[in-house]
Amino acid sequence: MTKAPKNSLTAKHWFGYMLGDLGGCMTFALMGSMVTRYYTNVLHVNTVVLAALLLVWNVWDAVNDPMMGALMDKMFAKHANPKGKFRPWLLRSTPLLAITAIAFWTLPTFFEGTAMLVVLFFCKIAYEACYTMFNIPMGSMLSAMANNDSERASLSSARGVGGMIGNLVPTLIFPQLLKMYGDSNSIGYAIGAVICAGVGFVLCLMHYFWTEERNTCNSNVSADDIKFTDILNVFRVNRPFVALCVHGVCICTMQYVFQTLGSYMYADVLGDVGMMSMSSIVSMPMMIAVLIGAPQLAKKISLESMIRYSLLLSGALFVALFGMHMFMDVSAMVHMIVSSLAMSFAMVSIQMQWGLVGEAIDYNEMVTGKRTEGSIYGTFNLARRMGQTVGNSAAVLALGWIGYDSVAAAQGLVQSASTLTGIKILCVLVPAFFAIGSWAAFKYIWNITPETRAKMAAMKSGNNV
Repeated sequence: MTKAPKNSLTAKHWFGYMLGDLGGCMTFALMGSMVTRYYTNVLHVNTVVLAALLLVWNVWDAVNDPMMGALMDKMFAKHANPKGKFRPWLLRSTPLLAITAIAFWTLPTFFEGTAMLVVLFFCKIAYEACYTMFNIPMGSMLSAMANNDSERASLSSARGVGGMIGNLVPTLIFPQLLKMYGDSNSIGYAIGAVICAGVGFVLCLMHYFWTEERNTCNSNVSADDIKFTDILNVFRVNRPFVALCVHGVCICTMQYVFQTLGSYMYADVLGDVGMMSMSSIVSMPMMIAVLIGAPQLAKKISLESMIRYSLLLSGALFVALFGMHMFMDVSAMVHMIVSSLAMSFAMVSIQMQWGLVGEAIDYNEMVTGKRTEGSIYGTFNLARRMGQTVGNSAAVLALGWIGYDSVAAAQGLVQSASTLTGIKILCVLVPAFFAIGSWAAFKYIWNITPETRAKMAAMKSGNNV
């Protein structure tokens, strides 16, 4: 069981937690925005070989999250490190994350052929392992720092701000370097990797020094009591965790379908692909307002209620937009505004979900007697990875199912009427379906009530209810 919290949450804690996702994203953001050009333009990896590598890497990336989380829980139960359950892992992983990030963007360029592929393969495996070694304790720290909905919302906002900045800065640095040195020149990639890894290293260290595990675990649970199969029992007895996993699959599927196919909606249906870049202008102010106002709102209504209402609004806006597309001509401007607002409401659940993970961890300790933050956070990440994979893969496959003609698109020709309707369904109605699915998970599966929260609070303070 947890011991009583040490002190109140401070501004230093907030900024320290913010720097965790900011520092981690300094290198992780590059794996989504720049890595494909590195594979094809610098390393000249054959696309068939690359597809096979991506499959293996994605499988590894999915399974190492719950494995790492369970390992951290088991190691703490065995050794009860007086420095904490998660912060020692932050200190171990921070230099390794920087080193493996630089190695990934540099070492393969010194080899050719099969040797290059082997080096590339293991550099990616090593980086993903080190990122997981940092990300799992960083994410789990929220549960070790927050004690109520307001604090969970505050730290979720901090992580949201850090992630937003951390994803933005590398995408500003790298393109300028590639413009300077050429996107087929390994020097630009190497310099960019060193800069991002160096900045990330400093920020991750600040995250370590500026955070504190306020809720510490008693050592009355032995390492033998912590098993890798415990997560199966969690699915059986922890309904909030089940709700979060359903939400993770739904919301990530929605997000990646929306992102993957958005350009087809603007280019082929609306005829104005340039309008797509305006969506961030609409959505960004709302996200900033949410991140600032969430802690105060969580004091008035529960964090789960705030997320549930936002998801319902998102689904309703997408359904209304789909109805507009079916019965009238919708301009690119109108579509951009409504879809951006709908996606912004959905993003509230993504930014604030980390607080609910902390609540599910507290609930799990209450019903099982075990505090296994690492396993729960890692398995929730696995659910999110599943949603990302489904969203990416299904979106691409669906283009074929609706008869999308890439040759016609290249020639500036209009797609068939059935294909245009299919794009509308995929880009507007499908996101509505998954937003409502996520809402339903919190409406019908989530079972933490105010009375339950009172019991969990009493458990933390050491009182009996």
